[in-house]
Amino acid sequence: MTTTSSVRTRVLRLAVALGLAGALAGCGYNDFQRLDEEVKAGWSEVLNQYQRRADLIPNIVATVKGEASFEQETLTKVVEARAKATSIQVTPETLNDPQAFQRFQAAQGELGSALSRLMMVTENYPNLKANQGFQDLRVQLEGTENRITVARNRYIKTVKEYNVLARSFPSNLTAMVFSYEVKPSFTVQNEAAISAPPAVSFDKPAAPAPAPAASR
Repeated sequence: MTTTSSVRTRVLRLAVALGLAGALAGCGYNDFQRLDEEVKAGWSEVLNQYQRRADLIPNIVATVKGEASFEQETLTKVVEARAKATSIQVTPETLNDPQAFQRFQAAQGELGSALSRLMMVTENYPNLKANQGFQDLRVQLEGTENRITVARNRYIKTVKEYNVLARSFPSNLTAMVFSYEVKPSFTVQNEAAISAPPAVSFDKPAAPAPAPAASR
């Protein structure tokens, strides 16, 4: 009798467990786990590419410094922007902290803007344009910027999928039960505006038109 009761209890527990597993799967639990891992992996790739860019900057600055007449203010802004961007402590909690995420994004956007201006200004220095070492660094920087864009866009796409799941019924119930919060993401338009280099013209201003002769 005891054996039969024990078997029934085990069967009941198994049925409850299977029912719970089915309910969780139907409410997006497995999708949350999958997307959370994809978000973390995407974030790691974004950080790797930003670090790659930061590592290139000292060599770029050192090469540009060799041009005696180069604008020091432009170089200083790049160095300061790099220091600011690399000083921000990035932790796993950053992914779930909108304010911390925004600070990180703003700092990286400012660094991108400073670098864009630097590259524009170098066009006015023939010696730098003829410097093979500098041109190699420029190519590396352009490749890194492209990889940053690709990694960031993949991250945005994955976070969007995660957030849609967290907001949609019935998976939003699973999010509430397990405290799955909506994740912050890059605001592409805002960052593009931050990173857009200012318009710089090296053309001499046109001479003012002569004043019309006074009528007699």
